[in-house]
Amino acid sequence: MRIEGRVERVSEAESDAYFASRPLTSRIGAWASEQSRVIPSRTTLVARAAEFGLKFGLQPPRPPHWGGFRLVPDRWEFWQGRPSRLHDRLVYRLEDGAWRRERLAP
Repeated sequence: MRIEGRVERVSEAESDAYFASRPLTSRIGAWASEQSRVIPSRTTLVARAAEFGLKFGLQPPRPPHWGGFRLVPDRWEFWQGRPSRLHDRLVYRLEDGAWRRERLAP
C-alpha cells in the first residue's frame, strides 16, 4: 500500500487529548525516551522511566516535544504481487472532491 497527500500537524488540544488517552506507561515512556538517540544501556532507559514516574505520578503532562501529524490523503495505491508478475495495482485518486478508481499496469 502506498498513500500520498499532504501532512499537517495536529492541534495542541488534539495532541493533549490523544496523549491523555494512552496507557500510563506509554505517557511516562514519552518523557523517558530521548527518541532515536544513542543510550548506553537499557538500564539508562528504565532509570529515566522510574525518575519520570516518580516526578509525575499518575498524571504526567504531555511533553512539549510530543505531538502528532495527520496525513490527508489524495491518492491510495493498493498493490498485490503475483508469481506471473501480472501484479494487481489499484489506485484511488481524489479528483474534484470525489474518489476515482483506476487500475494500473504492473
